[in-house]
Amino acid sequence: MSYQIAVENIKCGGCANTIRSRLAENPSVRTVEVDIEAGLVTIDGDPQARPVLIQRLAELGYPESGSVAGLKAAAAKAKSYVSCAVGRMEKSADD
Repeated sequence: MSYQIAVENIKCGGCANTIRSRLAENPSVRTVEVDIEAGLVTIDGDPQARPVLIQRLAELGYPESGSVAGLKAAAAKAKSYVSCAVGRMEKSADD
């Protein structure tokens, strides 16, 4: 079954690569698609894993839209920039 999670801070393909690879580590996830422009993560897998995946996204710096305020949003944004840079480096290594 597919479901979507709207998230904050997706900026580039590096962000999308990080999200795809990290969520795919969960055994209840079959596929992950990321729409950078819309800020949507579409997951094909067990919908009961949704809370765990939302937590994982927040840990990576991509909190669910509307769930983070104030200083927490600033910290999430900083993590997002780090994930973005790491994703770009991983992509460069693959090329």
